[in-house]
This record gives sequence, structure tokens and C-alpha cells, in this order.
Amino acid sequence: MESVLALLPKKIQDPLLRVPPDILSRSEEVRIRVGKPIEVTVAGQPYFIPYEVSARDAEQLLSHLSQFSLYTLEEELKRGYITIAGGHRVGLAGKVILENGTVKAIRDISSFNIRIARQKIGVAESLIPSIYNDQWHHTLIIGAPQTGKTTILRDIARIMSTGHEPLNIPAKKVGIVDERSEIAGCVHGVPQLEFGIRVDVLDGCPKAEGMMMMIRSMSPDILVVDEIGRQEDALAVLDAVNAGIKLIITTHGYTFQEVQKRPFIANLLAQNIFERFIEIRRDDKGNRSYHILNEKGQQVYVKAGAELHV
Repeated sequence: MESVLALLPKKIQDPLLRVPPDILSRSEEVRIRVGKPIEVTVAGQPYFIPYEVSARDAEQLLSHLSQFSLYTLEEELKRGYITIAGGHRVGLAGKVILENGTVKAIRDISSFNIRIARQKIGVAESLIPSIYNDQWHHTLIIGAPQTGKTTILRDIARIMSTGHEPLNIPAKKVGIVDERSEIAGCVHGVPQLEFGIRVDVLDGCPKAEGMMMMIRSMSPDILVVDEIGRQEDALAVLDAVNAGIKLIITTHGYTFQEVQKRPFIANLLAQNIFERFIEIRRDDKGNRSYHILNEKGQQVYVKAGAELHV
């Protein structure tokens, strides 16, 4: 959180520093909107700080994010978000500039959504015996936004690339395709979060292309990919499986039954690719539960009342 606060203009930083430490330390998002109060999200609930953000505040924040050179953010402004030191991601909204029907940039930025990246080392430990049995199972992690899919995915990737001595699991070569810089939180290509020594990251690369690039260039044992959602992603998954690569993937959804209805997921399920499904559920108080299903959709493990870890 310190690296986030350091980037903020003083007029925004000061009211945030007056927020009770127990709230600030558990914050998941900080939303800054011109003409509106600052919004802090904790356990899925919004807290509003009575300071009205000015256009000048927004200009200063963007200058800080770009280190006073907007040219350096040209690609990020096309994508609509910036990844900063610590792996935190800043989403942007404002006036979109189009060129030949595609997004060229965002100007007159009036909304910032700072998603706080918190690595929880060991949060996936209890799940490992259910997704590893002499080898890693092809696994699909299912969860709604803000349930902590990426946090679990990140820790599984860490364990895979480090090995796990208590379970006699050797370290594997892990390729992470990180289209939105959320898994590894790369800055200038360097992961800001902790992984094992056998991790390679393709940062900012579209998932479908990235999976094929990673296979050709880095020969991973396992591919880790966040939030597949398009037909081309599904086709790349099939190609990776045919190449003998193990897959750990996330997708948006609430339950196994729900994602079964999506055409591209249904196609993958028809191929009997995935051997484990991890459903992550979150109640109104922010408590999580994990439900692990086998390839037939039968429950093999449940962990309830899990710690908040977005």
C-alpha cells in the first residue's frame, strides 16, 4: 500500500492516511473520480472518504503515474490500465480516442481504479493435494470478480515453480502468460511478485498468441493463464494440451454448472481436458470457500471460511 500512497497527489494522499489503519490495510480497490468522493473497497463493501477530487488532482495523479512523461504510457493508455511498482494495477476511464475503428488512447481521464495487489504466500497450500497426484492436473479455477482467483493462481504458480518438499513435488518450468500484468505484476518485464526460480513471464501479450509463443520459445512444463474468455483462447488451450503442456487457468463464473453453458468452455469440457475445477465463492462478509470438483463435476474437497485474500 505504501507504493500506492507514494504515487498519489498530497490532496488525495492526506485524506486516505486518515482512514483507520485496519480498513486501509485491507483495501482491495481505491477509486478516484473527478468531482466525486474517494471510494475505498474493503471485503466487497465501499467506504467513501469526504474529499471531492478535482480535475487538477487527476492531472497530477496521471503525471505521477507517467513519471511526468505521458509518451512513456502510450501503450498503457491504449489498453486502459497501467501496472505500477508492486504489481498494483490502475484502471483508467475517460474520453476514448479512436483511429481506424480501434482504440488509440484515452484522454481527459476522469476515473482511476487502483486495484491493490497483495501476494498471499501459502494461500493455496491446502488445495495442492487435490490438484496434484504424481503429476499436476489440468485445472480450471472458476470465480466471480473480486473472489481472489488471481491470488490463488499466483500462489499455485509459485508452488509449481518452487516445488513442495512435504508432498515430494519437484519444481517445474512454469510459463505465465500475463496479458493484463495481474499475475506477476511486471514492470519493465520484471515480475514484482514472488515466484520460484523456474518461472518465465510473457507480459502484456494476448493470451492465445502468448500461449503459442511460450510453448515455442520457452518449452514450459506448465502454462498459467488468467481469465480465458474468447474462442481463440480455447483453441490455444487445445493446442497446448496437444503439445503435452499442463494447464492451470482461470475464468469468470459463479459455478461449474454456469460455465458449462458457455460455448467455448463447453467445447473444452467436451474434450475432457480439465481434471480438476476449483470454485471460489465469496459471501457478503467477504469470507471465501473453495470447492474442488473432479473431471466429472463431483466434489472432492471443500474448504470453508477461508481468509480474505484479494
